[in-house]
Amino acid sequence: MADELTIMAVHAHPDDEVLGTGGMFAKYAAEGIRTVLVTCTNGEQGDAPGGIKPGEPGHDPNAVRALRLAELKESAAVLGIEHVELLGYRDSGMVGWDANQDPEAFWNTPVDQAAERLAELMRQYRPQVVVTYDENGNYGHPDHIQANRIALAATASTDIPDKLYYAVIPRERSLEMFKNLRAQGLIDFDPPEDFGTPEEQITTVLEVAPFAQRKFEALQAHASQGDSVPFLRMPAEIRDAMFATETYVRYFNRVAAAPDQETDLFAGLR
Repeated sequence: MADELTIMAVHAHPDDEVLGTGGMFAKYAAEGIRTVLVTCTNGEQGDAPGGIKPGEPGHDPNAVRALRLAELKESAAVLGIEHVELLGYRDSGMVGWDANQDPEAFWNTPVDQAAERLAELMRQYRPQVVVTYDENGNYGHPDHIQANRIALAATASTDIPDKLYYAVIPRERSLEMFKNLRAQGLIDFDPPEDFGTPEEQITTVLEVAPFAQRKFEALQAHASQGDSVPFLRMPAEIRDAMFATETYVRYFNRVAAAPDQETDLFAGLR
């Protein structure tokens, strides 16, 4: 396994694998690179069938867990993800939700304990490249922040990956895109001015346009979740343009041949 090119992404919930890294997974799987997805929680705080939200009558976290893990399996198959590893922690919910207080929630798990489980997977697969969220979890979600923490801790304890990336949202392009989508009545999301990552900090842009349809189909697998619905309703030309690139910040690197600006997460490793 040590000589096989391998990429591992550490995500918080079922469906997180699609928007920021779905094209990456599909691209590298098509190239014959081994792909590993680590999903930290079971997504119990997602929508139940019928769009029932957490805390509403009829929301059964156990049923939601079963639904979302089944959706994850389907999504992974669409994207060509070879290995899906489940850490199985409980979904912590958004900031301020009652689920934040659950002692079994991922957010409340000691970082060193969860990091050691992730480190075991790093030792098993020996990825040259690891991808996760930035320190703020891209938008402050507790489970995304915790995923970042355990990924950094596992990387430090194993010294295995040669590169670690944050999958990020480009600020300037995203703000303009959301403005246009709101004007067309396609979304009602109004991001703050500091949403996303300034584009001058982005080190790596992957061109994944050939896999835009795969990303859409993977998102369809998660159609039970309300967060997916706006993207599924967009006109194909707008959606495909959104899905054509994925952006990253290279946080950790010990590959001397890797350029400052990359179009390949494996730059310097091939």
